[in-house]
Amino acid sequence: MNALEALRDLYLIDIHAFRMNLDEALKERRSIRKYDKRIVPKNLVSQLLEAAEMSPSAGNLRARRYIIVTKPELRKALAMAAYSQSQAEMAPLLIVVCADVERSSRRYGDRGSLYSIQDATAATMCLLLKAHDLGLGACWMGAFDDDIIRETLSLQDNLLPIALISLGWPAERPAPPPERRMEEVVRWIE
Repeated sequence: MNALEALRDLYLIDIHAFRMNLDEALKERRSIRKYDKRIVPKNLVSQLLEAAEMSPSAGNLRARRYIIVTKPELRKALAMAAYSQSQAEMAPLLIVVCADVERSSRRYGDRGSLYSIQDATAATMCLLLKAHDLGLGACWMGAFDDDIIRETLSLQDNLLPIALISLGWPAERPAPPPERRMEEVVRWIE
């Protein structure tokens, strides 16, 4: 029995009241680019990575890797590689999500590259939702120079950097993006 179930039994409370509401999270989550100075505890980072690993994966191979960067000089170098996106340097922590192309390609051949990229992006989204659930702010950066990222982090050839995620305690609350009508983006074929 976990702690929430024990509380439910002891106080007759609904444990679902303590869980994130997915609809709310999808509406409220924003890309956070400004952070306060507090560090992110390792136990919260572990929860983020556990959430990422629960994401869908081609053949359940989980062809992805995560590199956690807290060292200020490396964050600065990665910010430069990300075309001077300041949140990469200012956040107390960066997570670099990489696709493990070789792992997926052993099973799927040429399609393995695509599948490993899909694995890494699915993991990134789950990580972002968990960050929001924990009260953290995060920003997914996809614009960066792959070669500089590879060199800065001494990445193995089989790893393809997919996302830089700046992470920390939010120091801003951005407005929601403009809404789009579903008719603009959806095509039904019946």
